[in-house]
Amino acid sequence: MLICPVKYSNTTFCSNEKKNNNSCGAKIITEYRNQNTRDIDLLPTIDMIKKINDEDKKVALAVEKEIPNIAKAVDIIAEQFRKGGRLYYFGAGTSGRLGILDASECPPTFGVKPDLVQGFIAGGEKAIRNAVEGAEDNYEFGQDDAKVLGKNDVCVVISASGNPKYLIGVLDKAKERGAKTIAITCNPKGKILEEADNGICTIVGPEAITGSSRMKAGTAQKMVLNMLSTGAMVKTGKTYENLMIDVMPTNLKLRDRASRIVSEIADVDKEYARNMLENSDWKVKTAITMIKGDMNKDEANELLENNDGVLRKALNTLV
Repeated sequence: MLICPVKYSNTTFCSNEKKNNNSCGAKIITEYRNQNTRDIDLLPTIDMIKKINDEDKKVALAVEKEIPNIAKAVDIIAEQFRKGGRLYYFGAGTSGRLGILDASECPPTFGVKPDLVQGFIAGGEKAIRNAVEGAEDNYEFGQDDAKVLGKNDVCVVISASGNPKYLIGVLDKAKERGAKTIAITCNPKGKILEEADNGICTIVGPEAITGSSRMKAGTAQKMVLNMLSTGAMVKTGKTYENLMIDVMPTNLKLRDRASRIVSEIADVDKEYARNMLENSDWKVKTAITMIKGDMNKDEANELLENNDGVLRKALNTLV
């Protein structure tokens, strides 16, 4: 169980808030009313947008406070990847959609198979575009979706409030399967923090529009998910320096990017880099290894394979 390290009780979000209570009557922090935006419906458009922007400025600071827990989660994911495990995101509503978004962007960005990072949303595919009534309150839905988990996998549950029964069902099944569990929430009293092995709690405060957790809470979740997937990919050799060496060049923009990456790392002109990419089936790491090692495609692929597909390790053998 993780106890959120950020103190919350000394922060007042509702007028006349008293200890262990708040004048809004909300029991969940993500439902508290924001005193800074009570007049939002009376403001000129530019002032309304400024107030929303002022609230958004708080998000990165809330995420910053959780960097130690985020780093721990990245190390867990990377270690499970090395064991052949996969990363699964589970969420309801906005949180589920954000998990699916992050998962869907991993294959084109890092050249991984689609099953390495997967996203599940309460209510299934229909819920990606439309609300499915009662889905987040369904424990059995979570149990069923989590049947995909194995002992080497990582289960990340995402929720602003931290309380959906769907996610409790996911976590219970994850424990049965022996998967590592991580909770992401904005509520230090969220039940998923108590149930998961590791937790990330970004306390962003009440939303500009009361309860609209697609706003600050959703932005915080997006930032954390970016860090988890990107950090784990970097740790497992999917970048060279900060270059996207496993990018899949599926359009003109990405082919130009691939050519620039090969040109920079292999220290050749862009035209030669493009020719070598064409000779390597548009595989950036293969093209670079061919150039740096003065070898053909098959030899380059074999060298990479012998070094776990990590370009830096492969190039170090050439020194």
